[in-house]
Amino acid sequence: MKSRAKYLVTAALLALLASLVLAGCSPAPQEEQNKEIILATTTSTQDSGLLDYILPKFEEKTGYTVKPIAVGTGAALAMGEKGEADVLLVHAPADEKKLVDSGAAINYQLVMHNDFIVIGPTADPANVKGSQAVDAFKKIATAKAIFVSRGDESGTHKKEKEIWKTAGITPEGDWYHQSGTGMGATINIANEKLGYTLSDRATYLAQKKNIKMEILSEGDKSLLNVYHVMQVNPDKFTKVNEAGGKALVEFMVAPDTQKLIEEFGKDKYGEPLFFPDAGKSEEDLGK
Repeated sequence: MKSRAKYLVTAALLALLASLVLAGCSPAPQEEQNKEIILATTTSTQDSGLLDYILPKFEEKTGYTVKPIAVGTGAALAMGEKGEADVLLVHAPADEKKLVDSGAAINYQLVMHNDFIVIGPTADPANVKGSQAVDAFKKIATAKAIFVSRGDESGTHKKEKEIWKTAGITPEGDWYHQSGTGMGATINIANEKLGYTLSDRATYLAQKKNIKMEILSEGDKSLLNVYHVMQVNPDKFTKVNEAGGKALVEFMVAPDTQKLIEEFGKDKYGEPLFFPDAGKSEEDLGK
C-alpha cells in the first residue's frame, strides 16, 4: 500500500511538473493588434473629397480603420509633436522639416502637389485679375477690398502670410477678416461677403458649383502647394500605432495609390485636383 501511495504521489508531482514545463514553453498570448489609425491632416484633403476617395481602398486592402482629423496643417503638426496622431498628411514643408528634425516624425515622404490660387468675385473690385500673387495682394490692400483669411495657422494661412510679407504689407482693418475655419468654410464666407481669399485649387474646384467666385491670380511658382506624409515616431511616443502608420504611409506613395491621385477629379472637374509626386524631389516640382 505504501509503495502504491508513493507511486501516486510521484506520478502527481511528475504530471504537475510536466504541465508547468508545457506552460512555460507555450507562447504567450499576443496582444490584439491596434487596427485604428489616427490621420491628422489639412482640411483641403477632406474638403476636396480626396480622403473619401482613397481611404476606403486602404481600409479594404489592409483591414485597418482610418480616423481622419482634418484640422489644418498647423494643428496637425501640433498633434504630431504631442504624439496624438499616427500619421500626418500636411502641406507646410518648412514646418514639417522642423518636426522631422526634432525626431517627432519619421518616414517623411513626398506625396503630391497642386497649387494655391487667389479667388474673388466676378466684379473684381480691386482689379487683380491676371496679376501675380504679390501684386494681387497689394491691389486688394490698396483698394481695402474684403479679404477673408483662414487665420488658423494652416498651410494655406502660412502661405498667405508669406505673400503679405513679400508684399511688405501687414493686413489689418475692417477689410481684413479672419475666419478661423477650414478652407471650404472660408471660401463660403468670402463668397457671401463678395471678398477675396487664397485657396488651394482642389478645394476651390470642389466648391466651384456652389459659389460665384473666379480664379483671378494663378501660376506663380511661389504658389506651389506641396503635400508630404509621415509617421509620428513610435520610439518617442509609445501609444503610436507603428504598424498601422507605416502601412498608411506606404499606401500613400505606392504606385497604385499615386495613379488614383492622378485620376482624382478628372471625371467631375475636367482636370486632376492633385498631381502625384512619390519618388520625386521637391526640386523637380513646378518645372
